[in-house]
Parts: sequence; structure tokens; C-alpha cells
Amino acid sequence: MPTISRDAPVQTVITTFEMTPGTCHDLLEELRDAYESFIRHQPGFLGAGLHVNDAQTRIANYSQWARREDFLAMLRSDEMRSRNRRIAELCRGFEPVMYDVAETFGT
Repeated sequence: MPTISRDAPVQTVITTFEMTPGTCHDLLEELRDAYESFIRHQPGFLGAGLHVNDAQTRIANYSQWARREDFLAMLRSDEMRSRNRRIAELCRGFEPVMYDVAETFGT
């Protein structure tokens, strides 16, 4: 499971996908399969979550990795490059961005 903390020594990646409501569920299934069959088995993978907006026009993916190199190796693999071509056909666009947790708040 992802841990959101300034002190966690992890690489956080947030990817947003834009699509039409008609392709939202297809894209969500493609992403689920990618995580179940491939991504979660890669070195350095710690956890992820998929979030869908109410209009079903955006999916946000939050993932964490032990090191940025682990994420980049997964992304550059032949398997993921092939999957990303299929994902690109289901959406207008997507962009993975690496982040550092700047602050967290809770009650």
C-alpha cells in the first residue's frame, strides 16, 4: 500500500489519463491488468491506487517505488512499452510525473 509521508524514502509517481466516458471502463480494465499481471511484480514496486472522476473523463494513478530507477526500468521495458501503446489508444493522453511528498495533513 502507498505511504504518503514526507519522510518516506520512496519515489511517488502520479499519472493522469484523459478519456471519454465511453472508454473509461476499458482503460480501467487495461490498467488493472497491467498492475495485476506485470507492474506489481517489478523490482521496487511498493503500491498503487487508481482513481476515477465522477464524469469518467479522467483516471488518476498514484504509485510508489523504492527508487526512481525502478520506475524508469519498468516504464522502459518491452512489456510496458507494448502496454502503453494499447493504453494510448484508449485515451486522449496520459503523463506520468515523479513527485516528492512536500507535506501531509490529517485530523
